[in-house]
Order: sequence, then structure tokens, then C-alpha cells
Amino acid sequence: MDIRHHPADEQWLSLVAGSLPTGLRLVLETHLELCPACREQVAALRALGGVVLEEQAPAPMRDDALARALDRVDALENDRSAATPSPAAPRKVPAPPPLPDGAVWPRALADCAATRWRWIGPGMRWSRVSVPGAPEANVFLLRIGAGKYLPQHTHRGTELTQVLYGRFHDGRALFGPGDFDLADGEVHHQPVVQDGSECICLAAVEGRLHFDGLIARWFGAAVGM
Repeated sequence: MDIRHHPADEQWLSLVAGSLPTGLRLVLETHLELCPACREQVAALRALGGVVLEEQAPAPMRDDALARALDRVDALENDRSAATPSPAAPRKVPAPPPLPDGAVWPRALADCAATRWRWIGPGMRWSRVSVPGAPEANVFLLRIGAGKYLPQHTHRGTELTQVLYGRFHDGRALFGPGDFDLADGEVHHQPVVQDGSECICLAAVEGRLHFDGLIARWFGAAVGM
């Protein structure tokens, strides 16, 4: 897999620091699954963070810090003993929507549910991804046929896109399997799927896409883009 487009250093730093919104984090983690070079970079950042932490001056603790910690542990164990709820049934995650041969469902989405493919236009379908514990996460899959394209749009916020299958060109660059893209209010583009194969992308949006045309805006609002 020839991956040419990767997240920037500041995005990896935000991931390592744990400061990314859930939807954006899932897209970055999906890129990591596909890109050995970025996995090495993130491992180096995490190791660097550990070195920095070790070099910090020790913080003084209260004389009774250990006793207070042990008291809290005892209190938690007593609470658990007093409450005896029946064990919860394992959560069943619906099967993901079918993908073409060669496309793999990201491990980052293993606990997520996704709807069936839904029609949004000729040769275009989408699937809503539901993230456990993060109903605010705006994550979805787009599946667009060869030669088809999304309407021209810009962004009122940030959109992260990870290509899972196929290729598209948006006037700035060609994006293929494994490639990553960040678009914001400074980007005005029209992704066009290249001939020969459909294209499937995972996307997360903070804010909204702003389509040029009125009909496209209506469809975008209907599906939460």
C-alpha cells in the first residue's frame, strides 16, 4: 500500500495527549492500522512523553497520602460488596455493512455499530457509525461509485477522512487506499472518484460541511454532514 498523505505532527501529538474528540480519534486510529510509518512515529512520541515525565521533579506528598489512598480502596470495595447487580449481558454489535473484496473493517470501530448502506444520490451511499458512550461523535462511511463525485463544499469546522478503498481526486491531490485528509474552512473542493473502482472512506466531522448548492445542502443536513 503506497500511502502518501498522513496526519500532521500536531494531530499525532493531540492523539498521544488524549485531547482529541472521539470521532476524530477513531479516524486517526484507523490510519494507524494501515500505516507502519505513522505507527513508528506515534510509538516514538509516546516514548518521548515517558522520558519527559521521568525527568519531571518529584512532587511532595502529604504524610498521610498512603493511608488516605488505602481508605478509598476500602470504601470502593465496601460499595461493591453492598451492591450485587446481576451481570450485564455482553453487548452485541451488529455486523458492519458489507464491503468489497480488499476492504477491511477497521479494528478501531470494533465496538461501533453502523447502519446498512443508505442511498443519498445516484451511485452514492452512506452509513452512519454510532460510537458507544459518544453520541455526539459525527462519524460515517461514504461509498461512491467510479466517476461519481460529491457536490462542491467547504467546511464549518474540521473534517478528517481516511480512505479505506478506491481513489478520489479533489483538485488538490489524489487520495488512495490508506491516505488521510484534513479539510477545514480554508478548503473548498469537490472529491471525484477515479474510474475503475468505487471509493469507500471513513469520515468524522466536527461542525458541518457547507455545500454550494441548495439541494446538496438539504441532503447534507438530512444525513448530518
